[in-house]
Amino acid sequence: MPSDKPAIAITRRLPALVEERARHDYHALLNANDKAWTTTDWTELTREVDGVLCTVTDSVNAAVIDALPERVRVIATFSVGYDHIDVAAAKRRAIVVTNTPDVLTDATADIAMLLLLGTARRASEGEAMMRSRSWPGWSPTHMLGTHLLGKRLGIVGLGRIGSAVARRAVAFGMEIHYLARAPKATVGFTATHHANEATFWPLCQFVSLHLPTNAGTRGLVNAQRLAQLPRGAIVVNTARGEIVDDDALIAALRSGHLGGAGLDVYTGEPNFRAEYAAIPHTFLLPHLGSATFETRCAMGFRALDNLDAFFARRAPDDRVA
Repeated sequence: MPSDKPAIAITRRLPALVEERARHDYHALLNANDKAWTTTDWTELTREVDGVLCTVTDSVNAAVIDALPERVRVIATFSVGYDHIDVAAAKRRAIVVTNTPDVLTDATADIAMLLLLGTARRASEGEAMMRSRSWPGWSPTHMLGTHLLGKRLGIVGLGRIGSAVARRAVAFGMEIHYLARAPKATVGFTATHHANEATFWPLCQFVSLHLPTNAGTRGLVNAQRLAQLPRGAIVVNTARGEIVDDDALIAALRSGHLGGAGLDVYTGEPNFRAEYAAIPHTFLLPHLGSATFETRCAMGFRALDNLDAFFARRAPDDRVA
């Protein structure tokens, strides 16, 4: 390869098409075994690179950033969220940080709808019954769930993904409400704005979470807010596990106050609270929000586009720091 190509390190295995482009355009250090990097790996594997393409499994904290060699000038994350990167530390080092918005919106919104439907119609319980061959047969009162039609869906975080969920939910006949300081523009759906939490939580028969993790959102869905939901409400989370107070959610599910929870993200994943798996009315997925071939390729190409722009001395479209 020509010696004038920048050198980059990619912390996890990416789709083959993305890795092929990376090898063509860069001196690319790939992760053949797909093992998540340790802090030591960050120090050792970045010694001879100019940039890093990382993922949400990487804890790029201040210590990691401070230990990077001077030649590392850019970190492109393979994700829309960037709370796993200490942006302030990157700014202190004048390291550019980019993310991958837009390209995973529809895939994640689809998963949110899957969780809404799967939890409401008790799909996890039904599928387990079929796999264990314990189905007693059809009866008029067997495994009754709840309808989406006519129900009130509360969206917390009406950004790209929250809006995409709203458009899908409207097609199922749901009534959309959202919590935000100020009204937001809506395209393809009508929604009721709530600036006051006191009017929002008590009417939400379903809640879908679409927030980043920060000091103001950690543990947002706590016992107090869950208690305000109508009995039988369903909570869905495709954003970040840390938004939910696990103790409070588990207690609300066990007490019967909540009708169910659909979760795709967890605090400390891949570890998660064992209680969730023991509660029948949960619908649990292993962080599949963006997990389609098309979306993961698009995310990789978007990250590479940002690196291309940086090394061409252009402003990356998706710069966050």
